[in-house]
Amino acid sequence: MKFSVATNFQPDLVPALEGYPVAELFGKLSSDSVGGGRASFMLAPLGKARFRAHVQEAARRGIGFNYLVNPACMDNREFMGKGQADLERLLEFVEDCGVTSVTVSLPFLLPIIKKRHPRLKVRVGVYARVDCVAKARFWEDLGADCITLESIAVNREFAMLRAIRQSVGLELQLIANSNCLIFCPLSGQHMVNLSHASQKGHASRGFMIDYCALKCSAAKLADPSHYLRSEFIRPEDLKAYTELGFDSFKILERGAPTEVLTRRVRAYAEGRFDGNLLDLIQPYGYKTDSAQGGSLLDLRRFVRFFLRPLAVRQTGLLRLKRLAEKRGLVAGLRWDPVYIDNRLLDGFLDGMRGIDCRGSDCSRCGYCERWTLEAVRVDEQYRQELLQLYQEAFNDMYSGALWGIAGRRGA
Repeated sequence: MKFSVATNFQPDLVPALEGYPVAELFGKLSSDSVGGGRASFMLAPLGKARFRAHVQEAARRGIGFNYLVNPACMDNREFMGKGQADLERLLEFVEDCGVTSVTVSLPFLLPIIKKRHPRLKVRVGVYARVDCVAKARFWEDLGADCITLESIAVNREFAMLRAIRQSVGLELQLIANSNCLIFCPLSGQHMVNLSHASQKGHASRGFMIDYCALKCSAAKLADPSHYLRSEFIRPEDLKAYTELGFDSFKILERGAPTEVLTRRVRAYAEGRFDGNLLDLIQPYGYKTDSAQGGSLLDLRRFVRFFLRPLAVRQTGLLRLKRLAEKRGLVAGLRWDPVYIDNRLLDGFLDGMRGIDCRGSDCSRCGYCERWTLEAVRVDEQYRQELLQLYQEAFNDMYSGALWGIAGRRGA
């Protein structure tokens, strides 16, 4: 079993991973010409010298580095001369730094990299949305070295996982600790939004209101059974996937402090975790600050991106800031308003093997809802207050008030 682990580029991360089965780190500059899977404002600023040093430190400890060239959309820049020149400069830079592989999601990029930079292994990212045999065969025929399957579609579909594993010979990877909504209808828009918000020179300038993440979080609070319907793999359940022939797992999240990333790697390496499952799978809202100078999404970065001219009106900013504070994005929560007792989920995955989630109506099935009643606790006051803030934020967006646009009532 081997892990591909997100990096926060902090100097204490690589030493902290010593002794665990970490084959590679993955990450990228906070912005570059191609963009990727996180908006620039979600990541700490990172210079090229520090990037190079981090890659080389990992290499000295026998850990590879996977650079993400994985946007869902490049705004058609890949078909223009300047876009190609920018891409080539980026690839030359990462290869010169000692990067061992790159991740792509656009088919056009894979043969380009294979032809121009044959030393680099090319991995296919989750944004390529590989969720069936035909897509896996397509990428294998194109020359991919590894595919990360679309977790929101296949992590709970064991028949499909088995079929894909049997149909291709290349490495297949699963994301272990994501918690997106299963079969998420927002995922396509989210991938494109995030891609553009990390592209250097794009009109968004690294800024975005993460509408999809807000809708996802609101949906989970409105119906807590969504927490269990998401595609996470518990450390105790890795064996169910290794038995199918999967031995490569990706561990998130790039915005996490070193202590959080290390705790996650340890849990999956040991195959057991006692505590709040959200500590392993949540993307943001960590209860403690990083030893490297505070939360990676701190107040200074919030102000930097949200107070720019033409971004949002002051009143909209303040409402979003209150929402962020309540979610723990700015200051860091010191308690657990949502608690998923991982120990009470023993046996949960076994019962899902006979359920066709893709073809089922969750409200009629009721399986996850029953487990939610046993294993998930939500502070009701927190839930109601946050749902109200979500509704106010959505109303501001839909009406145009967030941007100072007065729409016609009833139009």
